[in-house]
Amino acid sequence: MYETLGLSWAVYEYGEDILARLKDRFAAIDAAAEYNQAKVLAAFQKNRVDAACFAATTGYGYNDVGREKLEQVYADVFHTQAALVRPQITCGTHALTVALSANLLPGDELLSPVGAPYDTLQEVIGIRPSPCSLSEYGVAYRQADLLSDGSFDYDAIRAAINEKTKLITIQRSKGYATRPSYSVEEIGKLIAFCKAIKPDVLVMVDNCYGEFVELTEPSDVGADMVVGSLIKNPGGGLAPIGGYICGTKACVDRCAYRLSAPGLGQEVGANLGLMPALFQGFFLAPTVTAGALKGAVFAANIYENLGYPCVPAANEDRHDIIQAVSLGSREAMVAFCKGIQCAAPVDSYVTPEPWAMPGYDDDVIMAAGAFVQGSSIELSADGPIRPPYAVYFQGGLTWYHAKTGILMSLQKMLEVGLVSEAQLQLP
Repeated sequence: MYETLGLSWAVYEYGEDILARLKDRFAAIDAAAEYNQAKVLAAFQKNRVDAACFAATTGYGYNDVGREKLEQVYADVFHTQAALVRPQITCGTHALTVALSANLLPGDELLSPVGAPYDTLQEVIGIRPSPCSLSEYGVAYRQADLLSDGSFDYDAIRAAINEKTKLITIQRSKGYATRPSYSVEEIGKLIAFCKAIKPDVLVMVDNCYGEFVELTEPSDVGADMVVGSLIKNPGGGLAPIGGYICGTKACVDRCAYRLSAPGLGQEVGANLGLMPALFQGFFLAPTVTAGALKGAVFAANIYENLGYPCVPAANEDRHDIIQAVSLGSREAMVAFCKGIQCAAPVDSYVTPEPWAMPGYDDDVIMAAGAFVQGSSIELSADGPIRPPYAVYFQGGLTWYHAKTGILMSLQKMLEVGLVSEAQLQLP
């Protein structure tokens, strides 16, 4: 069957040799998924989810029992006072924008203690000028860069926190950077450090790509808000749109007023018939995330053994589903992404090419043949065309699809001479 997909025996056997070494890693991933599945199930049962929750609402969406229970399920899973989970939130960047703009006022200062934020958030903040940025509304920005090893520079963070610092934003995942993604434990230590300096400072964690990877979430270690996208981990591949903000009631109330209108808040917002997908996607999310994690571990071991630097490294613990592989050239990035696209169930015949994507300074190449456009819990790979020419692989609704995607990326590298069959022999 793999031969019918265009996979050679040399690549297949190399993959099988790698897999034989990963049994213990995969068992640990399955154990975490089992724990998180029980956590989600308990929240569904506690909130008495029933068929009435799946009814569609339109217009204002008043008295939407499904919407209310879904938000309470999220709050219980993330152990927060409240949650805002809406299809009206279009993506992760939108969710972050709502959370920031709702809780920052003119004269306040936003601090990033983890260096520059992800590319699309830079225009939201105003690091790169944009209409309606926080900067235009009088919100200042400051950042503390990471140390050379990717760890927090606590001295710089201490110096950056001042009387105007209102909110601290922590990006859990690496984004388009070859720095580590941070564990919940590391994030907890950073939050405690910041709040020891200024107890009333708010902390928001960009939780994208990290949900259900570990047994705990940043909201368990002091975050006032955790924010993410439903077309990543928590949507389980079924949510067609949406985002979430879980946190303190005070923070979430402000987010609801910003998303809809002052005075309306969470009382409005029709679900438009999406409740079955949002509920079922969240229920499946721990297992879907586990499959994506296995794919990331497999990718790191496939490529690190061939001499390509990987972040995280093949034997490191995982804190999100993203695997960065530094390929060293534009040609290699294109070949890798062609393999991912060839493995897609949708648009498999399309050839990915770098292009000037909105919100990014560099040309970006993206490979994704997804049922939901832009869904990065589905098999995808992307990256900006700039040194070290790192491609960021993530997703896979099933482990077997993630496996196929990685093997096909290697097949395309082999076909253009970037890898030789001699290299596919493990000692």
